[in-house]
Amino acid sequence: MFPSIAANPYKAFVLAAIALFFPGIEPALTAEGKMAGMSIPQALTDADFEAASKAKANLGRLLFYDPVLSGNKNISCATCHHPDHATGDGVSLSIGEGGAGLGPDRLPVSGVNQPEQRIGRNSPALFNVGAREFKSFFHDGRLERDASRESGFRTPLEDDMVAGFDGPLAAQTMFPVLSGDEMAGHYDENEIAKAVRQGLIAGPGGAWERIAQRIRRIPEYVQSFVGAFDNVETADDIRFTDIANAIAAFVALEWRADDSSFDRYLRGDESAMGPAASAGMTLFYGKANCSICHSGPLQTDHEFHAIAMPQLGPGRTARFESHQRDIGRMRVTGKSDDAYRFRTPSLRNVELTAPYGHAGAYSSLEAVVRHHSDPVGSLEKYDKSQVVLADVEDWNRRDWAIQDNPQETAAIASANQLQPTPLSDGEIARLVSFLKSLTDHKSLPGRLGVPSSVPSGLPVD
Repeated sequence: MFPSIAANPYKAFVLAAIALFFPGIEPALTAEGKMAGMSIPQALTDADFEAASKAKANLGRLLFYDPVLSGNKNISCATCHHPDHATGDGVSLSIGEGGAGLGPDRLPVSGVNQPEQRIGRNSPALFNVGAREFKSFFHDGRLERDASRESGFRTPLEDDMVAGFDGPLAAQTMFPVLSGDEMAGHYDENEIAKAVRQGLIAGPGGAWERIAQRIRRIPEYVQSFVGAFDNVETADDIRFTDIANAIAAFVALEWRADDSSFDRYLRGDESAMGPAASAGMTLFYGKANCSICHSGPLQTDHEFHAIAMPQLGPGRTARFESHQRDIGRMRVTGKSDDAYRFRTPSLRNVELTAPYGHAGAYSSLEAVVRHHSDPVGSLEKYDKSQVVLADVEDWNRRDWAIQDNPQETAAIASANQLQPTPLSDGEIARLVSFLKSLTDHKSLPGRLGVPSSVPSGLPVD
C-alpha cells in the first residue's frame, strides 16, 4: 500500500525534517509507512459506515432543523448542533429550551418560558456518528446497543423503550425531545412536557406519539414520509421511530468526515502530512500514550475513563437532588468504580469543536492536551476564565459549586485513571499539529446544508 522511502523522496524529506527541526523525536516510520510497534489504524472505507438512504436523509434534514419537534416549538436539533459551530454550539454548556439566538450569542428569554438552568453537559459534535463502530451515545453511554433487550437497546426508559429504531444513532435522537431543559419545556408549558412529567413516553398519549401527531398534520411531511418509507402509506402510518430513523439517516450522511490530511496519509499519500503533524503523530501513538484511549480509525475506544476533568454548571442530577455533581458513567451502571468516568470522544475535526470535556471546561486545544499530560495537577490549578458561558447572573453564582468545594474536587482527583505524562511545550505543539491534521474541511458545512425553510413554517436557526 505504501511505497518505500527509496521510491518516495517526499517521505525521506519528512523524516529528515523531523530529525532536523524536532530533535529527540523518533519518527519510527517503517518502509511500509506504519509506526513501528504502534497501533496506527487502517484507513476508513465505505464499509465502516452505515449506508444512508438519500430520500430519508433529505427528509431528516428538514426534521433536524424544524422546531416542531420541541414542546414549545421554539428549538430544533440544530440549535445545539449547528454547522456554523462545527455541529456543536460553541459554548461550554448550552442554553436549551427557553433561549433565543445561536451559539455564544444565545441567551435565556424572560417571562413564562424562561429556562431554569444551563444544560448540564457540553453539546457533543456529530461527525462520523453514523460509523458502524458507534454502539453507545451520550457522555455517559446511557443509550447503548444491547441485543438481549427486546428494543435492541439499554436505556433509562427500560421497558418503555420500543423496537423500530434503525440503530443507536436513531434511538438517541428521541431523547433530547424528552428533556425539559433541552427540547420538551416544562410541565405547565405544553402537552409534550406534561406527558414526559407524567411518565408517558412511548404509548398512546405519550410524548413521542404527540410529536408524531404533529408531523402527521403537515401535508409536506406526510408526502415525504410516504416517498421515503416502505411502511408508510398514509399519515396514520407515521411513527416516532420513523422520525428518528430519518434524522439519523441525515446526520450519518451529512457529517461523515473521512477526508482529512491524516486520512489521505493512511490511504497512501505520504505528502499529506507535514513535518510537525508527522512528529505529533509519533508522539500520539508513542510517548504521549494518547492512543491507549483514542484508538481506532476515529481515535476513540468507545470506553469510559476518569481523567479528572473539571466540573462546572448544574451537573447531572435528578429533580429531587440538590447537589450539582456529575458522576458520569456511575449514574448509568450504579458501580462505584465508574464514578467520574466519561466516554472517550472521537477526535475527528477536534480542532474546531471546542470547548472540550463533558462540561466544556477547556476552550483551547492546547489547554485540553495539557490537561491530559497532568490531569490532577490541571484540575487543581484550573483557570475558570477559559470557559465560554452565557452571562446569566443567577447561574454564574452556581456554576462553580463543585470546583470551589475541596471535597468534591478531591473525589474527582481520586477517581483519576490517567497517569501524568510529562511533555515539553514543543511536544504539546506537535501534538496539536497532529490533531489539526484530523480536520476534514469539506465535512464542516455538511453535504446537504441548512434549509431555507421547513414544512412547519417555523423559523430556521
